[in-house]
Amino acid sequence: MVIPSDKPQPDDEVTMKILRDQIGQQVYPIHRLDRPTSGVLLFATDRDVARELHFAFERHEVHKAYLAVIDGFPDQDQWNCRQPLAKNATSEAKPAETHFRVLQKIPPELTLIEASPKSGRFHQIRRHLALEKLPIVGDYRYAKIERCDQLGAKYSIATRMLLQAKSLKLHHPVTREDLTIEAPLDPLIQKLLPS
Repeated sequence: MVIPSDKPQPDDEVTMKILRDQIGQQVYPIHRLDRPTSGVLLFATDRDVARELHFAFERHEVHKAYLAVIDGFPDQDQWNCRQPLAKNATSEAKPAETHFRVLQKIPPELTLIEASPKSGRFHQIRRHLALEKLPIVGDYRYAKIERCDQLGAKYSIATRMLLQAKSLKLHHPVTREDLTIEAPLDPLIQKLLPS
């Protein structure tokens, strides 16, 4: 987990606390991920810098790129999904947009794509792909459980969801220089790619 849960358990591993203990100072989470997602996280060590970074995300000044392995072959090499999303059944749907681009087909049935969310709604990439009938491999929340189990066994990925926050591009809040933070390719995604 990136931050402590509402109902913490004694064996919870919380990235924010681990990082705080490693560097010996308070940290402020800026870019968080769903528990089953791997990749880039962003923390600040200064409250004012954290506030500035939060504003940059709100103003859509941070470019986020994700990799996902999806179940199926899209009809197009690039497309946008602009389906508004609500956080839950009782909340109002808000505008949401994600740009998708095919990177590589993984025969016989999977595709590696890049997803660039323009907004930051709850489970946005996962939900937009599920609406397109192209769920992320291992996404037990938005794909069929039986299919997740089948693909997990077939490709030896167990129950892992194959979604990775690949990179963040932003202006550094202090130096104002362009900054790209990039994660190495998730080993489970790498394992699926044809050589």
